[in-house]
Amino acid sequence: MEFPGNVFLISAPTGAGKSSLVKALIERNPFINLSISYTTRTPREGEVDGREYFFISKEQFSDWREQGNMLEWAEVYGNFYGTAKSQVESVISTGQDVLLEIDYQGARQIRKKFPGIIDIFILPPSIDELEKRLLKRGLDSPEVIRKRMLTVSSEIGHADEYSYVIINDSFETALDQLDTLVKAAKLKYASQANKHQALFADLGISYLPK
Repeated sequence: MEFPGNVFLISAPTGAGKSSLVKALIERNPFINLSISYTTRTPREGEVDGREYFFISKEQFSDWREQGNMLEWAEVYGNFYGTAKSQVESVISTGQDVLLEIDYQGARQIRKKFPGIIDIFILPPSIDELEKRLLKRGLDSPEVIRKRMLTVSSEIGHADEYSYVIINDSFETALDQLDTLVKAAKLKYASQANKHQALFADLGISYLPK
């Protein structure tokens, strides 16, 4: 049975502007719950446990994965990232929406568990612009950026696995396009049936699709 809440999944190569777009999208749509991932990497300066990520050890992550407590997980640049299954299901079972920021490896796992997800891939306007953005934000050393750029083509090559693609050339335009997808998803049968239960009952149609 389909859950009444929507699952939005957004992926992008590093530096494409995904995090900034997600932050702005949630400011426009505060009803969307951002799923906080677990990671084994070291916190960056300014990051807070439970805000950007839940930071845990590799041993603890492995234990949870073996116990089936990870909805999805992936290894990125030598560190593990994952989403807690209960965290997502508890939100969408009540009719609320949840948004996941994960890479294509995690997206493949999520699709198997939630066939009705709205999956979106963010593309940069060009490879050169992507590198300029990575250098400008100043979060990584030139060596780390060089390594990231070597994997960009591989990451972008998975864009065709997604239902929607947004090119982040103009930030406001990209944000408007994301917002349009969110508003359209609220008109899905399960979402409308959950929101208008009395009306659906009065019309004699089922609360949720089979």
